[in-house]
Amino acid sequence: MDKPWLQLYPASVPATIETHEYDSVVDIFTEATTRFTDRPAFQNLGKSISYHELELMTQHFASWCQHEAGLKKGDRIAIMMPNLLQYPVAVFGALRAGLVVVNTNPLYTDRELKHQLKDSGAKAIVVVEAFAHTLADVIDDTDVETVILTRFGDMLSFPKSTIVNFVIKYIKNMVPPFSIPGAHTLKDVLIHGAKQPPTKVDLNHEDLAFLQYTGGTTGVAKGAMLTHGNMVSNILQAWTWINAVDQAEGEEIIITALPLYHIFALTANCLTYMKLGALNLLITNPRDMPGFVKELSRVQFTAFTGVNTLFNALMNTPGFDQLDFSRLKLTLGGGMAVQKAVADRWKSITGVTLIEAYGLTETSPAACINPMDLSEYNDSIGLPLSSTDASIRDPDNQALPAGEAGELCIRGPQVMKGYWQRPEETAKAIDSGGWLHTGDVAIMNEQGFFKIVDRLKDMILVSGFNVYPNEIESVIALHPGVLEVGAIGIPDEHSGEVVKVVIVKKDPALTQEDILAHCKEELTGYKRPKVIQFVDELPKTNVGKILRRELREL
Repeated sequence: MDKPWLQLYPASVPATIETHEYDSVVDIFTEATTRFTDRPAFQNLGKSISYHELELMTQHFASWCQHEAGLKKGDRIAIMMPNLLQYPVAVFGALRAGLVVVNTNPLYTDRELKHQLKDSGAKAIVVVEAFAHTLADVIDDTDVETVILTRFGDMLSFPKSTIVNFVIKYIKNMVPPFSIPGAHTLKDVLIHGAKQPPTKVDLNHEDLAFLQYTGGTTGVAKGAMLTHGNMVSNILQAWTWINAVDQAEGEEIIITALPLYHIFALTANCLTYMKLGALNLLITNPRDMPGFVKELSRVQFTAFTGVNTLFNALMNTPGFDQLDFSRLKLTLGGGMAVQKAVADRWKSITGVTLIEAYGLTETSPAACINPMDLSEYNDSIGLPLSSTDASIRDPDNQALPAGEAGELCIRGPQVMKGYWQRPEETAKAIDSGGWLHTGDVAIMNEQGFFKIVDRLKDMILVSGFNVYPNEIESVIALHPGVLEVGAIGIPDEHSGEVVKVVIVKKDPALTQEDILAHCKEELTGYKRPKVIQFVDELPKTNVGKILRRELREL
């Protein structure tokens, strides 16, 4: 197939990658802990742990899982926690034991947690005490036999650990009552696991590393089967592109505000930057914007990943524009469309271009990325990664020429094995040619740059004309009085659907008339919103994506 994007690759980026350089994610991990022994690996709440300390703790965790809990290669273990130092200990310890990690949102409801645990068949779970009441409510209806409990402050130094745990439980009342008989503490697990070394597990590209559940915003959450081969491939793909920026091994500091249980932060921050020997600064509660900015003021960070809503919120937080951005090299936006207004303002404050990338849970996640040397935001998701094919397809699965909109399809070594125990859903998503059908409407230009137009399911049909919510949101976000905006289609007896926008004000004096006047200047008639609603906050997923489904319920 024709691959015009290869002509635009930076000189240092190859057309293909060698995916068999490592047999597993564990190989990448142990290489990093060996090469960067004394370097800090993760930092959280003022405490850092070195690569050597992480190596030892993951050995102890793996040994306990094998010898004390009796877990075997291929067994599933859920990890249910926000960004804490305990997360890398649990996830890499589990992978070293040959287990399959089921990343679990700590804010899940009973229904959501029960579904994920039952569907995955998880036999064990590591959970932060503050969220254990949800587990206690559903555990009897699952296959979970082993529970490992931890608290927010458990890996901090004394006396801070005691103070943090006391405040969380007794001052902030963040630990609802629960009862899980026979549960173990992570502290005890690491102590007892130190008594003998773990048994080395042979892993290869076909072995599962993660069951990464999709958001479930369009139905029942499905577990994407991400193999060690998928993950190794995507780490190397991302690493090759990121290295086009002048990276200093062992010197980089990346801000990890998106939760590590989400595939974006897991692959881009935790795994890819580990290969560089970087320090991951873990932000436990990025919703506390003043606290977040305070954390940022303490380090000279070099890389930052996030979603559009996170960047926007930071820039509207007092003090952010006063931070030291002198070492910042790379800002990567993904997970949702980056808006031009946000990207332009980010560049004006930080001096660094906000680079947009694109991916899905099903692609481990990276599929496309922009060149690292972009001088300005270009309203594109960039070029397919090395060893990645991309194609725009019509409803009959025929390839479309450049300039025509259709469904974006991806093929490459990072594409998932399939959906866990859902062969019919897998067949719908991945065709016989190995193409993953993303459900995203996109266009490729003559040079090979791709641009997302919108989700197929979110497209609004106004009197036979296609209207894409991303376009409406991007235009309205340019108005200086708008903080955030979401666009949806609502039924209309005359035109089938009309555009409705839900807006969070930046300027309290903003009116519907202001929005209508702005849209009249920027949008053709059928694209202009017919219904405008002002709210205090937009409903979002745990990583900041606007939930259009919930906008429809407002």
